Amino acid sequence: MLISPSVLNSNLGALNAEIAKVDGVADMIHLDVMDNHFVPNLTFGLPVVRDVIENTSLRADVHLMIDDPDRWAPAYGEVGAFSVTFHIEAARNPSTVARDIRSTGARSAAAFKPGTGLELLNFLVPDLDMILIMTVEPGFGGQSFMSDMIPKIRRAREICGTEIWIEVDGGVSRDTIVECAEAGANVFVAGSSVYQSGDPAAEVVALAQLVSRA
Repeated sequence: MLISPSVLNSNLGALNAEIAKVDGVADMIHLDVMDNHFVPNLTFGLPVVRDVIENTSLRADVHLMIDDPDRWAPAYGEVGAFSVTFHIEAARNPSTVARDIRSTGARSAAAFKPGTGLELLNFLVPDLDMILIMTVEPGFGGQSFMSDMIPKIRRAREICGTEIWIEVDGGVSRDTIVECAEAGANVFVAGSSVYQSGDPAAEVVALAQLVSRA
């Protein structure tokens, strides 16, 4: 069970300081790369991710919400990302993208929007280390958890077995994290619930304690 706080709702102008607030308690740091094309929001790109990797001990859990991951995704592994997630909806050849990410030494992961079925997952399993089930529409933090995604998490675990990590992203909080864990998720992206709390580190610890008992 791993907690990966998302910096999306933190102070991006002081990113390294915000990440430092959860260093030592989080398992990874979730970095949302948005291009204002695949999703209607713009965050940061490769240079910022490289800087984060160079200035924190936390493993970088990079989530690419961008067009053309076939071209851009491997570069994030090359700069030292621990995990690189591309969106299945944006990739021309998902299997090739996944293998290209792995070739850099990073873990390869594929993300599925709420409305995207899991049909391709059966063919992709050999090339993936993790899948990401979006429990909100990608693009903005602070959205409400979509409880109708729980059966999708459960189905993903059935397809993937026990070897592949299943990550959930969107509306993860003390109120929803146990339900996700019981459905089969083992990696939890928590953004607003962590960074809009009074004490981000304490909130990460609280979330970890909840899933440890799930």
